[in-house]
Amino acid sequence: MMADRPKQYLLLQQRFLLDHTLECMLSYPDFEQVVMVLSEDDPYWPQSDFANDPRILRANGGAERCHSVLNGLAALDGVAADDDWVVVHDVARPCLRHSDLDKLFSVLVAPGAILATPTRDTMKRGVIVDSSGKVRIDHTVDRVQLWHALTPQVFRYAELRDALTTCLAQGYEVTDEASAMEYCQQFPLLVEGRADNIKVTRPEDLALAELFLTQDR
Repeated sequence: MMADRPKQYLLLQQRFLLDHTLECMLSYPDFEQVVMVLSEDDPYWPQSDFANDPRILRANGGAERCHSVLNGLAALDGVAADDDWVVVHDVARPCLRHSDLDKLFSVLVAPGAILATPTRDTMKRGVIVDSSGKVRIDHTVDRVQLWHALTPQVFRYAELRDALTTCLAQGYEVTDEASAMEYCQQFPLLVEGRADNIKVTRPEDLALAELFLTQDR
């Protein structure tokens, strides 16, 4: 992001990016609590609009997303029942809408479901051709059954905890929670979500997120 701070603390409409995300999550009537997974010495969190909200539990982040999510689940030990649904959302997606949550939960069955969007672009698989990092096309990938995985991703508490634990114990660092479930031979539903549920990853994404946040929600 070429910024002086983690992207979740960049300003959108004069608020932290993460505050937009938390407002969406905490205002959704079916959510009881939110676990925020943060660096142990995070200096910015106390300035958040929600830093003192009693509905928020805090957990320490890990080296990779899978470690952080597992830490977040551990914070729910004794709070969540094994068969409770847990929702994992990336705080860098501030444009999530309640209508997508409604859609996701309306079809929710075991082993879970994730928001996703069908791939509309032509997809190319590339190969690195030299030491400079140049990449050439290897072949075109059939996009008919390809989807972009988004968040939230929703699973039973114990099943997700056990799947992540199994993956890490076997040296498989998954990049999303659905991958952990797949590794354990459980295959969640794909639920088509809105394309404006973007993840802020590059500087230009901030302007796009700000545009989406100004629209009727």
